[in-house]
Amino acid sequence: VMKPEPWAQALESVLADDPGARPTLIVPSPAGEVFDQAMAHALAEEQHLVFACGRYEGIDERVIDWAQEHFTVRQVSLGDYVLNGGEVAVLAMVEAVGRLLPGVVGNPESLVEESHADGLLEYPLYTKPSSWREREIPEILLSGNHAKIARYRRDEQLARTAARRPDLIEQLDPGSLSKHDLATLSALGYAVEGGAVMPVPSGSAE
Repeated sequence: VMKPEPWAQALESVLADDPGARPTLIVPSPAGEVFDQAMAHALAEEQHLVFACGRYEGIDERVIDWAQEHFTVRQVSLGDYVLNGGEVAVLAMVEAVGRLLPGVVGNPESLVEESHADGLLEYPLYTKPSSWREREIPEILLSGNHAKIARYRRDEQLARTAARRPDLIEQLDPGSLSKHDLATLSALGYAVEGGAVMPVPSGSAE
């Protein structure tokens, strides 16, 4: 376990650079709240982020208690697994947060339709040529009909999420879903029950 005094001195030096500020201190920890896209957006709004990377068993818990007097402390986990240190976790968080800052991504519209932006995984992406090794881009994407393309992509999002991350489907707000969304989910084996989107047990009558 890392000793408390070196950490306190390091964090005090950070505070000395901006007296009166109350930075947000991110401490990577498998015991922390899980980092997700919503948290990335929230952290991107912060004025000053500080990351404290522990190593092996982590940092003496008294440092966390002391830091709460000077920082807004958030212990954050990348997921349900353990790393030797927090450096890799911080690299991932800095990448996810940094790209949300104005000017980092050339086309800000591209941030709107990516995975997790609306609670779903992103639809499949294609580029030229339209035919490659006997594999074709879906014809509808070449149709020029923007409404049908948008519907196709939405259906692909729902299908991909249901197949790969069914937990995200069950977190959807039924009130945010269109009739077409609900029909697509029904075909995928889901129904709205008790105000939530739930999988229909196999063998249930339609």
